[in-house]
Amino acid sequence: MTISIFTLGGTIAMAGAGPTGVVTRLTGAELAAAVPGLADLPLEVRDVEAVPSADLTYRRILDLVAAADAAVADGATGVVVTQGTDTLEEAAFLADLVWSHPAPLVFTGAMRNPTLAGPDGPANLLAAVRVAAAPAARDLGVLVAFNDEIHAARHVRKTHSTSTATFASPNAGPLGHVIEGEVRLLTRPARHAPLPPVDPNRLAATRVALHTVTLDDDVALLDGLVHGRQGLVVAGFGVGHVPPAFAPVLGALAERMPVVLTSRTGAGAVLRHTYGAVGSETDLQRRGLINGGLLDPYKAKVLLRLLLAAGADRGEVRAAFNRHG
Repeated sequence: MTISIFTLGGTIAMAGAGPTGVVTRLTGAELAAAVPGLADLPLEVRDVEAVPSADLTYRRILDLVAAADAAVADGATGVVVTQGTDTLEEAAFLADLVWSHPAPLVFTGAMRNPTLAGPDGPANLLAAVRVAAAPAARDLGVLVAFNDEIHAARHVRKTHSTSTATFASPNAGPLGHVIEGEVRLLTRPARHAPLPPVDPNRLAATRVALHTVTLDDDVALLDGLVHGRQGLVVAGFGVGHVPPAFAPVLGALAERMPVVLTSRTGAGAVLRHTYGAVGSETDLQRRGLINGGLLDPYKAKVLLRLLLAAGADRGEVRAAFNRHG
């Protein structure tokens, strides 16, 4: 049994303070050496480019997944990825959409860097390794281990800017916990088949816009937002509503490109046939918008971009959102 650890930087890898604040210094080997209990486990640690999570790209994450694929093919029981938490939910979901192995791929990070009292990085890394090594965690796709909780990548959200309990799955709850070093799974959701491979050049050329609707919003903002884009995700009010003035504009855009309707609330689904006023979910679907279901706007954007980069047509996009949402 070998667990491969890929390190991408972030708060979990920071140590020491420079003139501009905390800086990244720890290698993966240094991270692992600082965690009590990890020395007893067979690890293969690989340092990937150390960048803040705000600087990650789809290409970097997909390259990482390819490296994780190779590690599993070489015999790794599971894989752990450490990165910054700001984009962890999107990176994990992107990886989940293409991860094809039974072996667990587990993302983790930290909220408190080692210069603070009670840094959480060591405990999160240890929990992630234990999850990656656990037979019970196989066939669950990509997971996030944080604060001794185990979350499915397709459900997890970062819900607080500083709390060590920031990661939660509002629509589903955690899949399980790490208790006294033991991985305890409470539920096993069915996995979706992975999406087909995406050509990197097509991915780079495919862009999706995201607009969050706000009180007294300006519909003219959509004109500039969608320029040069192949798709649009709308984060609507509540169950999937927009101001009435947005409805015809979004309908016209839906004739040109896939437009996915999501909720800005952070939990709950876009409804399908409850409200009928102009700008309601029923009205917007009648105008051609695609219902995002339970997917939050950020995950919807990841899914839509991958689908479009793979050449999916309108019917295939709608079917994929029916499955994943």
